Amino acid sequence: MTYCVGLLLNDGMVMLSDTRTNAGLDNIATYRKMFHFEVPGERIICITTAGSLSVSQTAIAELREAIEHPEATPDTSILLAPTMLKVAEIIGNTLGRVRAAVDDKLATMRQGASASMIVAGQRKDGVMRLFLIYPEGNFIEATEDTPFLQIGEHKYGKPILDRVVRPETSLADGQKAVLLSMDSTLRSNLSVGMPLDLAVIAKDALRITLQRRIEAGDADFRKMSEGWSKALRDSFLKVKL
Repeated sequence: MTYCVGLLLNDGMVMLSDTRTNAGLDNIATYRKMFHFEVPGERIICITTAGSLSVSQTAIAELREAIEHPEATPDTSILLAPTMLKVAEIIGNTLGRVRAAVDDKLATMRQGASASMIVAGQRKDGVMRLFLIYPEGNFIEATEDTPFLQIGEHKYGKPILDRVVRPETSLADGQKAVLLSMDSTLRSNLSVGMPLDLAVIAKDALRITLQRRIEAGDADFRKMSEGWSKALRDSFLKVKL
């Protein structure tokens, strides 16, 4: 399993994913689950994935092939699509088709496979948009009322996002929010694990403006985690019944 989260803020977008993949208790591995597609100054697209690795890796590979195809068109390539809505449609169609094909192969074993994605991006002269793509290929979009989206093991990290994330939240505070959201998930679910991939896309930058991999034992992350735990304990002791 995994946990990925994306924020849509007035000043930009923040994306975070873990890298743990489980195929049983004795088969734990690390795989990147954040992917960037970028034409600096023209458009930026960031995708995070959760669920079946076979589905998500195949879908990402097919998206790359479509971009590199000599006859790529705005209907097939996410780097040529005229709008971010069209980008979400292309990704959704690809994911849905791949999931269905993998399901067919697993049907004789009475098994299934699925994956979901968060897609963040902006094209030149367009607005920033953030989508959650479901395994079937349909999608929803982040709004001012709900400026964040999550996939994977999201329940442990949702409370802090509900409490603190607003469209006017700064990019710095947005990074803090997603990292604390991930910290809560790491503490409560062993199927989510380090290292973490963090990306920030400033509004109208049309490129990744900050990219960071946070390894296990990272001093800054540990300090933040310990400080948050202490703050929660102190606040708990101060609450009166």
